[in-house]
Amino acid sequence: MSTNSVRDTEESGTQRLQKLLARAGMGSRRSCETLISDGRVTVDGRIASLGERANVDTQNIEVDGRPLPRPPTDLTIVLNKPPGYVVSTVIKHEQKSIYDLLSGTPSTLRYIGRLDIDTEGVLLFSTIGELVHRLSHPRYEVKKVYEATVRGVPSDYHLDQLRSGIMLEDGMTAPAGVEFIETGDNKAVLRLTIHEGRKRQVRRMFRAIGHSVARLRRTAFGPITLEDLSPGTSRMLLTSELSALHTITQLQTHASPKSSN
Repeated sequence: MSTNSVRDTEESGTQRLQKLLARAGMGSRRSCETLISDGRVTVDGRIASLGERANVDTQNIEVDGRPLPRPPTDLTIVLNKPPGYVVSTVIKHEQKSIYDLLSGTPSTLRYIGRLDIDTEGVLLFSTIGELVHRLSHPRYEVKKVYEATVRGVPSDYHLDQLRSGIMLEDGMTAPAGVEFIETGDNKAVLRLTIHEGRKRQVRRMFRAIGHSVARLRRTAFGPITLEDLSPGTSRMLLTSELSALHTITQLQTHASPKSSN
């Protein structure tokens, strides 16, 4: 089982404490490690140490003197997808699946919007079927932000084409937001914002204006960003982030989300 999985391999029912905190919506893995290092977490009344394991069912875990919330039944997570992994439940021989990075998660956990094998960055998963459907549906126009490193430097004329919509094999694209991040050495890094989700769309858009993509990374899906996630690692969404996803997809929450603080 991968050491970067959403759940640690159980040892007598225990898991790493920072992962228990993250699963309970207390923050990213790194920020939860800071909570522990700062002495704000106790296990059975004693100050916890970084790296220790605990059992949420049998031990009393508190943060700032308050009991650790129980992880929700539904699970929504963000993964920082590295290149070289296929976004699919069905893979060919010797291919690596993104689910190799998520061992031990529920079988009902579904990815939201594909990234091709070479594309990196934000990839969402959820067990909430209606949320998966709405975040994937063009009707809700959920924005996705990409950083693309392209060969050559596009002209203003070509960028205006992207901003106005450009014809691809499967029809005209919706207008995109596009801006330079940096240029030099016959290449450019650009930020592109779209709300569509066609297959390999960003790469095809740049190819249509004469520039191939050397590297592509999705940095945001709606309000969800990578924060401090390293490639191949994941975290459960904060309650505030999950609430934001429900808001932009006009989906009623089952209950009022708890504070993420």
